[in-house]
Amino acid sequence: NAEKSVRVTGLARHFAVTEETIRRDLEKLEQIGNLVRSHGGAVSIRQGGTEASFAEREIRSASEKMAIGREAIKLIGDGDTILLDASTTALQLARLLPDMNLTVVTNAMQVCVELTSRPRVRVICTGGTLSPNSLSFTGPRAEQALTEYHVNHLFFSCTGVDIAHGLSDVNESQATLKRRMMSVADRVTLLVDRSKFGLRALKRFAQVSDVHEVITNVSTDPAIIDEIKAAGVAVTVAK
Repeated sequence: NAEKSVRVTGLARHFAVTEETIRRDLEKLEQIGNLVRSHGGAVSIRQGGTEASFAEREIRSASEKMAIGREAIKLIGDGDTILLDASTTALQLARLLPDMNLTVVTNAMQVCVELTSRPRVRVICTGGTLSPNSLSFTGPRAEQALTEYHVNHLFFSCTGVDIAHGLSDVNESQATLKRRMMSVADRVTLLVDRSKFGLRALKRFAQVSDVHEVITNVSTDPAIIDEIKAAGVAVTVAK
């Protein structure tokens, strides 16, 4: 809890035991709800189990999110209708969007504010119940609004990505809304930096194979990238 995250190799050195012993201990601690295992280590429940404030998430891995946003922009064409969730990675994409003939549907207050400076970009907000922590709209009204739209491309993120467990989020309302977003998009692109892999958050809402493409960072473990590709999902590495 003090370190927020730990590595198996570091714990093995610290306690002078084998890495296999540490892995078994982490597995037992996860089973009783004391931590969440990640690739090569574990993450504190206090970090991975509760929703961080928008301001805190915005500064976390900011340069990686910007690089991911630059790659995502390449997939957007003139006249497209895109859907952005309330993730800080999707906000980075919005900040990089040029003033172009584009329709953006979103449940994110910050995305709406950001795009007011692009007069050619048409912005549609889902509405719903405002979540002060995430500066986003969720709930039945937001879910119903999404059923009335069809979009070319969804760009979104989540709290955790685990090959076996799937995509998950700490916020149940956000997770439900993300699932609805996926159902109205022709193409679904997941934007995740390396810190998201191996995490299992409270609410699972999709499998990795449910997305068409993952955009991540060059520092992401190559073994994870290979596993995603093996699931039939395209992977773009942002440098």
